[in-house]
Amino acid sequence: MKNKNDSFISLNISVFIISDTRNEKSDKSGKILEDRIKTAGHKMIEKKIIKDEPKDIESSLLDSIKDSKCNVIILSGGTGITGRDSTPEVVKKNLTKEIPGFGEIFRYISFKKIGTSSLQSRAVGGLADQTFIFALPGSPNACKDAWDQILKFQLDSRTKPCNLVELIPRLKE
Repeated sequence: MKNKNDSFISLNISVFIISDTRNEKSDKSGKILEDRIKTAGHKMIEKKIIKDEPKDIESSLLDSIKDSKCNVIILSGGTGITGRDSTPEVVKKNLTKEIPGFGEIFRYISFKKIGTSSLQSRAVGGLADQTFIFALPGSPNACKDAWDQILKFQLDSRTKPCNLVELIPRLKE
């Protein structure tokens, strides 16, 4: 539920597409996230396609975590269970606090649409220092579901009874 009396706080968001095959032209998931981020009133400060190589993912992730302007990092891709999928391991290694409810809610939403195949998703969310990080599957539908049913509300300062934005000033405690 949104409280229209509260003012909206725009966040700075980086988007990383983790893929060995996608490029700017063939990347549908990144375009979906970009459109939704901007439509919601946030700023997309970076969009990057990164090969599914742990050291490349971690390097970009650490650069954005160190950037004091970046509030949120959303990664799309590399969350499956094949040999090349390494996004959750890299993200978890760099989290100071995990938000287990994100992955749980994401899999619940997915279960309602794709049944037991949702168990293959290793979507993860958490906090690295003062930056929120969410790793999503690479499919366009997964990105739509994660944004439309979870992130758009938790990244909106007007969502009540609580949201992640209102916690930002307290993350340094």
